[in-house]
Amino acid sequence: MNDMINSPVFGVLISIIAYEIGLLIKQKLKLSIFNPLLIAIVILITFLLKFNIKYDDYNSGGQIISFFLAPATIALALPLYKKFSLFKENALPILSGILFGAVSGMISVILLSKAFNLSSELTKSLIPKSITTPIGMALSKQLGGLPSVAVVAIIITGILGSIIGPFLYKILRINDKVAMGIAMGSSSHAVGTAKAMEIGEIEGAMSSLTIAISGIVTVLIAPVLWSLFSVFLN
Repeated sequence: MNDMINSPVFGVLISIIAYEIGLLIKQKLKLSIFNPLLIAIVILITFLLKFNIKYDDYNSGGQIISFFLAPATIALALPLYKKFSLFKENALPILSGILFGAVSGMISVILLSKAFNLSSELTKSLIPKSITTPIGMALSKQLGGLPSVAVVAIIITGILGSIIGPFLYKILRINDKVAMGIAMGSSSHAVGTAKAMEIGEIEGAMSSLTIAISGIVTVLIAPVLWSLFSVFLN
C-alpha cells in the first residue's frame, strides 16, 4: 500500500477520479455552484485527511498535473486565433477593458487588505489572485508574498468568478459577448475562461486573450502599484 501511495501515478489517478466525480455531479444537478474543480478539491482534501495520507506523497503525482498548467494556458490561444478578426475590429475598447480590469482588481485587493488590517506579506500574496497560477506564483514571490497563499487565492477567485459571473450578467443585463469574455478573463483567469467557453465561442476567445494580456499587465504594474499604495496607506 505504501509503495502505491508513494508512486506518482497515485496522485494523478485520484485527482482524475475526484474531478470526474465533480463533472458527474455537475451534469446531474446542472447548477453553477457545483463547480467540478471545487468538488474535486473537497473530495481530495477529505480523502487525504481520512486516510492520513501526507500531502508530499500525494504531490509527487500532483506535480505532474501542475506541470501541464502552463501548456494548458497557452492552448487557450486557439479560440482567440479563430476570432482574431473580431479583436482587430475592437482592439482599443478590448485593451482598455483588460487594462482597467487588471488594475482595479489589484487596487481592490490592496484597499480591502488595508481595511481588514491584513499583513503586508499576505496582501502581496493576494495581489495576483486574478491571473493564471504559474504567473501568479512567480509574481507573489517577486513581491515578497507567499506563493502557496497565492495559489489558494487564485483557485478560489477562479471558482467564485465562474459561479457568480453568469448570474451577474443576467442581473446587470450584460449581453455583449466581447464584454462578457473580458470580464470573465480579467476576474477569474483560466477557470473563468473555461466557463466563458461554455457560454459561447466569442466569450471564450475574448477571455483567452484577456488572460494573456492581464497577466502581462499585472506583472508590470503590480510592483509599482504596491510601492505607491504602501507609501500612501502608511
